[in-house]
Amino acid sequence: MKSAEIRQRYLDYFAARGHSVVPSGSLVPDDPTLLFANSGMVQFKDTFLGLEARPYANAVTSQKCMRVSGKHNDLENVGPSARHHTFFEMLGNFSFGDYFKKEAIQLAWDFVTRELGIDPSRLVATVHRDDDESFALWRDGVGLPEARIAKLGDKDNFWMMADVGPCGYNSELNYDFGPTYSTRGNTAPDSPFDPDDGRWVEIWNLVFMQFDQHKDGTRVPLPRTGVDTGMGLERTSAVLQGVYANYDTDLFRPIMDVVQARLGHDDAARAANQVGYRVLADHGRAMTFLIADGVVPGNDGRAYVLRLVMRRAMRFGRQLGFDGPFLGHVVDAVIATMREAYPQLVERAEWIREVVAEEEARFARTLESGLGLLDELIGRVKAAGGSAIDGADVFKLYDTFGFPPDLTRVVAEEHGLGIDQAGFDAAMADQRTRGRVGGKFAAGDRAERYRRLALGETMFLGYETTAAEGRIEAILVDGESVDVARAGDYVEIVLDATPFYAESGGQVGDEGRIDAPRGRMIVTDAVKPVRGTMAHIGRVTEGEVHVGETVVSVVDMQRRDNIRRNHTATHLLHNALQTTLGEHAQQRGSLVAPDRLRFDFAHLKALSEDELATIETAVNAAIRADTAVGAHEMPLDHARELGATMLFGEKYGDIVRVVEIDGVSKELCGGTHVTRTGEIGLFLLVSEQSVGSGLRRIEALTGREAERTARLNRARLGLLAERVGAQTPDGLESRVDELVGRARELARELAAARADLAAAGASHLAASTVDVDGVPVLASRAEADSIEVLRTQIEALRAAVPSGVLVLGAVIDGNPRVIASVSDDLVAGGLNAGKLVKALAERLGGGGGGRAHMAEAGGRDAGGLDGALADVTELVRGQRGS
Repeated sequence: MKSAEIRQRYLDYFAARGHSVVPSGSLVPDDPTLLFANSGMVQFKDTFLGLEARPYANAVTSQKCMRVSGKHNDLENVGPSARHHTFFEMLGNFSFGDYFKKEAIQLAWDFVTRELGIDPSRLVATVHRDDDESFALWRDGVGLPEARIAKLGDKDNFWMMADVGPCGYNSELNYDFGPTYSTRGNTAPDSPFDPDDGRWVEIWNLVFMQFDQHKDGTRVPLPRTGVDTGMGLERTSAVLQGVYANYDTDLFRPIMDVVQARLGHDDAARAANQVGYRVLADHGRAMTFLIADGVVPGNDGRAYVLRLVMRRAMRFGRQLGFDGPFLGHVVDAVIATMREAYPQLVERAEWIREVVAEEEARFARTLESGLGLLDELIGRVKAAGGSAIDGADVFKLYDTFGFPPDLTRVVAEEHGLGIDQAGFDAAMADQRTRGRVGGKFAAGDRAERYRRLALGETMFLGYETTAAEGRIEAILVDGESVDVARAGDYVEIVLDATPFYAESGGQVGDEGRIDAPRGRMIVTDAVKPVRGTMAHIGRVTEGEVHVGETVVSVVDMQRRDNIRRNHTATHLLHNALQTTLGEHAQQRGSLVAPDRLRFDFAHLKALSEDELATIETAVNAAIRADTAVGAHEMPLDHARELGATMLFGEKYGDIVRVVEIDGVSKELCGGTHVTRTGEIGLFLLVSEQSVGSGLRRIEALTGREAERTARLNRARLGLLAERVGAQTPDGLESRVDELVGRARELARELAAARADLAAAGASHLAASTVDVDGVPVLASRAEADSIEVLRTQIEALRAAVPSGVLVLGAVIDGNPRVIASVSDDLVAGGLNAGKLVKALAERLGGGGGGRAHMAEAGGRDAGGLDGALADVTELVRGQRGS
């Protein structure tokens, strides 16, 4: 059975049994505790925590997942292992209080044995040793013999969301591949289940959330139980396609076929290079889906993981025989294989190829640098009489340049050395400890406090008004719930209804005041500690406020108007960017504040002045058109059909709000906006810069701030014109050109004068050379106020002394600097300027280096310069004797 059919059968089976089909969430979750979505339940986290209500009680998904850290998911295992992956698909069915163990087990058994036709005699279930209920359901409910129901401990069959919170038993369904595949000697047909033996492979995990664990370790029943299951598509495909390794399924084979065709390998060569082929297939899938979901290679977080995955694929590609860019072909194979299930891959194919090509070019440059460092390390170890490269250095090569330890080992062995594997392992363990992002969920302290308050949903009235009545539902002082707050208290107040917009979607929270019968609060921020609940943050400035009082909330209207202008401007900017640069220029983040807007978007290079002008002109043209701006609520599926833009990293409910600028854009957005674009007034682009690999940022102003800045800029131009002697700002450019030309002319005159002085000084210094074992050597202090002057002097001295070792030193800006030169004939004889300045740098408390002919060094100990220059003779003599 093909993998696509398995995926569709799963969705159809559960849809026919009362489950809503929910599309896969992004690999980049709306969850700060996770790098990537690593299981099907990630998008339902808030539902299971009781922070979010869904319009359905049961759901079914096929979720894109990434796992790149943790005990069973080390990157180096991908390739050698038959079923380790970075990217994979998790089929899952979920119940939020509707059904529990009995139904979950019956559904799983029915789907696996009847719908998929898997031989029941090949299946083994595991349960927790204390979960008698699940044991009985497998035995009596589906008829599984007791011999094929294994009781295990917490490690295998107890699931926890975090140290505290929802938890419960889980039950796993395993497939027996038979005695031939035993890795632990379980070769009898009826050998008892061994969870550590590769003979048995877990294909489905059923998690039963039924307890709430407290900090003291006690567990109490949850008020509402839940079911979270996960079936690995890759493993299930292997079972149904009669192969042991996931890589032999139709999810991976077509990708590896393309690799083989591109390399020109025969089947024997492909088999001999199995690990490399698997790495390219797995990592090709991971990079394709990550880039499609908005991640670009970089040096931090998700971007760093993507870069690591891509560079590991590139290394293996080179080992297989690729000598140029090749990942574009791998990406195309992934898209061709997965396009039916994930059509967005086709839509974003051009962007994916562009990112991959850029990273391959970057890695080619990095690889050359890394090999240079490795050669230097090998030389250093040999010079010290060592036998192995230090583990910390091996890790640096891996972490900075993408060199796996096995590649470093191969190169080291070619030079008769080994590597410090234990030291590398220790450095790697330290990195994992620092960077590990858990796969379990934890509600933040504030969120947990609000969750336990069990408050109702706050009605948001801010689309219609900026002043409204509401009832105080809760008051928090220093994180503790109180009934009354008094003047001077810093508080968080929750109302049943409010016009205040809470910070979300990049838009800052509103400010204003709350007028109570016996007091007043100044609101400095508004936030959503949990979904549906809005908290006003600020200080009680007068009297008292009490829970239960009816109050009047008043938003700072001028500030809100400025925010509305900036928010609608971001929508116009987003459209202008995609029109000018391409569809890939998608929003990656934003800040909508009253005084400015900031907009992050995907793009690989800096924008040209022409592109910036085109974008700014397009936004202002849309403003002048005074187009209507409207907002409508609708089902998420309907918004998709309308082509509404869904922003990267955002989590949407089943009913969404679409903000439409007639004829310009449609975006899912919960923010506040102007009613017509003309209200924005003016859009002024202030800056454009890089904020990460493949990520650019534009900052801009609108309305009052744009006008104020335009006035200031006009005043500055007038002042500058006056200072440089231009009669008007219009004449400023020509006057600056005139002054720059004169400055260049003076610089040329100065350089010529310095060259003349250097030549004259060189003739004088040349007479000071001394003979060191037949080598003319000159080491002297020079008068120089910059390193450029010192370089000019050494060049003049080289012309005056065609054969010799020349060293000049000077104190520049309080620090000693030296330059050494060795003539070609002496370099051929073994003398080296680079080694010479390194030795001098040690005496000066600094560092340096360069080529054999010319090198520079600097330090911090200016008082040591004369002594260092005095040592040059002996250093040359030492090189001659080595």
